[in-house]
Amino acid sequence: MIGAGTMGNGIAQAFATSGFEVELADVGAEVVSRALATIGKSLERVAKKQEWPADRAPAILERIHGGSTLDVAGDCEIAIEAVSESFALKKKVFEQLDAIARPGTILATNTSSISITEIAALTRRADRVIGMHFMNPVPVMPLVEIIRGLATSDATCALVMDLAKRLGKTPVEVNDYPGFVSNRILMPMINEAAFCLMEGVASREAIDAVMKLGMSHPMGPLALADLIGLDTCLSIMEVLHEGLGDDKYRPCPLLRKMVRAGRLGRKSGHGFYEYPGA
Repeated sequence: MIGAGTMGNGIAQAFATSGFEVELADVGAEVVSRALATIGKSLERVAKKQEWPADRAPAILERIHGGSTLDVAGDCEIAIEAVSESFALKKKVFEQLDAIARPGTILATNTSSISITEIAALTRRADRVIGMHFMNPVPVMPLVEIIRGLATSDATCALVMDLAKRLGKTPVEVNDYPGFVSNRILMPMINEAAFCLMEGVASREAIDAVMKLGMSHPMGPLALADLIGLDTCLSIMEVLHEGLGDDKYRPCPLLRKMVRAGRLGRKSGHGFYEYPGA
């Protein structure tokens, strides 16, 4: 598991809970230590809610081994990348993974919008590169979008679909287009909510209330954007705008302004809403 942020933590937890041994890597030992502590707290909450035996959560956590280099991928059967939504960063990671991992190792990406075909072309194993787009929070959400690149083999797709089922998830196969299905539909909604706020159509609370009470969404689009991260939302909108060439995907200027101001949502303590103590 490459990347020990929110998504990487959740994916590592899901695999370990299903009995897999997981190598979790990030740029430094301190980052990985924080990630392991976060996973430990998450497992404690699940254990309490589901009334697990006292030894189950610690046993799951012991299956996750931390490291600060990509060398941990050398003996893995599948390597999953979950770094920031930046093609330049993913390029660096996949070129290194391709050199380190065994020839038969599958390389997967948790990208939420970037082309699987383009990522696969960076490697010498394009047939064994695939998208596994997990939803946040990973331990709770059942969906995994399985995205085939142009060269992804049937065998790779079948294996990864089966793997997702072994995690207790529901895999849904989609083709490689900007934003895939989930974010091609979700992000324009969030972007339009930002336009509504910017243009004074309604307050942030009113916009979210309409979508929750009128459309039965569990969370309003502005609160959801804060959970996802406004920088991530902006990156995905830019991928949609560039990849599809349609101005209906133009990122809202308010969204750009907030990202430039460092108001990224929950992770920064301030987005469309405020999060004291974050």
